[in-house]
Amino acid sequence: MPVDIQSPSLCIGIVGTGAMGRGIAQIAAQAGIRVLLFDALHGAAANARETVVGTLGKLAGKGKISAEALAAATAKLEVVPRLDELASAQVIIEAIVENLDVKKQLFQQLEDIIAADCILATNTSSLSVTSLAAACKRPERVGGFHFFNPVPLMKIVEVIDGLLTAPWVCEALLALGRRMGHTAVAARDTPGFIVNHAGRGFATEALRILGEGVTDFWEIDRIMREVAGFRMGPFELLDLTGLDVSQPVMESIYHQYYEEPRYRPSALAAQRLAGGLLGRKTGRGFYTYANGAPGAMPAAAVPSARATSVWVSQTHPEWADVVREIAAAAGVKVETDYTPSADALCIVTPLGADITTCCVGKGLDPRNAVGIDCLFGISAGKSARRTLMTTPLTTAAMRDAAHALFAADGTPVTVIRDSAGFIAQRIVACIVNIGCDIAQQRVANPADIDRAVTLGLAYPKGPLAFGDALGARNVLTILEAMQDFYGDPRYRPSPWLKRRALLGVSLLTEET
Repeated sequence: MPVDIQSPSLCIGIVGTGAMGRGIAQIAAQAGIRVLLFDALHGAAANARETVVGTLGKLAGKGKISAEALAAATAKLEVVPRLDELASAQVIIEAIVENLDVKKQLFQQLEDIIAADCILATNTSSLSVTSLAAACKRPERVGGFHFFNPVPLMKIVEVIDGLLTAPWVCEALLALGRRMGHTAVAARDTPGFIVNHAGRGFATEALRILGEGVTDFWEIDRIMREVAGFRMGPFELLDLTGLDVSQPVMESIYHQYYEEPRYRPSALAAQRLAGGLLGRKTGRGFYTYANGAPGAMPAAAVPSARATSVWVSQTHPEWADVVREIAAAAGVKVETDYTPSADALCIVTPLGADITTCCVGKGLDPRNAVGIDCLFGISAGKSARRTLMTTPLTTAAMRDAAHALFAADGTPVTVIRDSAGFIAQRIVACIVNIGCDIAQQRVANPADIDRAVTLGLAYPKGPLAFGDALGARNVLTILEAMQDFYGDPRYRPSPWLKRRALLGVSLLTEET
């Protein structure tokens, strides 16, 4: 490795001192690395240094770093007024505008200044590292070094191995990321790398569900938070990020993959972007914001209706037992015959299927039928929310009786219209499937995929661990049922998922 990353005298140059450049400068200085700051905008680098020093001062004031650490880090930050003053750096990290031509021009300028073994690293989040390297005289020393905003808090960096990148460059950048206190993961040069690639299943599938009229956006958010365990629902996240950021990324990755159906964006988001409903930054997105807080969304009151009796499908016996326990605890008669009586509330427990298909397959009266999502657990005291689903013909009386029954122990209930895969099942299945395909494409190893996603997207689990927790066979069943119902290749299972589900092994299992 020509560059000694652990050397006390290591010097890096940062070109571009916006939010990303400042964040990288802060963690590098705190790691004892000499940092040269350059920005083409007059005064920007000096302002960036002042901002970083101010941030470090606040950390010291809160007791999070010592006064000695503050002084040491501050001394490591230097402003250089000219690009040629970066000549002493062993690594250059560019964090400028996301424009490939502009980045190429910068790297070509730097090549006439820096040493032959100096690494050129790009913080691009979506552009091709290989294309950038190909424009250079020494393409082998160009690699991706993708941090996330805010850099000091997002403890993950993707090291991108372009087709022309030398192995020692990736090794050096992985070591540099670790020295800066981050988890560094290696990834092949592919659209979206790991994190932005893996994130395609969350919001895009939620938008599709909303577009189908299955339920309201706030109910989708509630389900994904309270049932699936995400910190934010997909529409809360879109509002936080801003559609002016999210929608172009969704479209870019879709087109970079030549219209791969798994990444298909939504016309709903495009329309809202055109209307300026960007989210928190404009005061109105999916939610309306007053003083930075979203307005309260309605919640359906628990009906007073009561079922005379309940019949439960035996398709999934373990789930049927839990449903019967809930019904018995609510004082509702549970029917045990093979077929329901004419007046019974019929409860089915679909996995991937919609309730209409279940009713037709079992010969049930769709007017009396309601489905419940059991995949994430519905036991009393263990479920934060239960999701019910109706057929197009379910009567209001049966719908309300089911709602009252499953809310009788105080558990909140969301009632949705018919949807293959409910809400949480289909969104999480898409997340798992895309994570599996990232592994199948050898973009990164399975463990690094999960590390990157949990740190970069704050998911409750990495996509592969999520699949293991729910059961790979269950995820495969959901996807196959949705693909069968919709006839859409969007839901075709990844070979990685299918083979491991059939073999009964963990999705984190690598091939020998």
